[in-house]
Amino acid sequence: MVKSIVKDIFFLAQKSEPATKEDLHIGQDLEDTLAANRERCVGMAANMIGVKKNIIIINMGFVDVLMFNPVIVKKDTPYETEEGCLSLEGVRPAVRFQNIEVEYYDKNWKKQRQKLTGWTAQICQHEIDHLDGIII
Repeated sequence: MVKSIVKDIFFLAQKSEPATKEDLHIGQDLEDTLAANRERCVGMAANMIGVKKNIIIINMGFVDVLMFNPVIVKKDTPYETEEGCLSLEGVRPAVRFQNIEVEYYDKNWKKQRQKLTGWTAQICQHEIDHLDGIII
């Protein structure tokens, strides 16, 4: 189901809680909401649709990937950039890493580990910041 985008800074600044298998349906809401906002959005965190759970979705060019309880386990090559967000007005400076490795559970609740670089790595880092209540 397509959900409304949360713009409440107080809500967005709260840390999310670990996701469980019972939260798999939230992934479908993220898929639907990202698809509905495709022309202006490349990733989302569950708190952007009003759910404080550690779930994100990122666009990897040809496919959207859901990540439950994502954790960055490696990162290197920091750089400065500016980012916008569907939940926030304008752009803000951010420090990101060119290369990351992230562990997460997929929508079949199978543990995954993936290396991401460049734009895809940046999207993932932005969305994981949302889970930690970091507003850039």
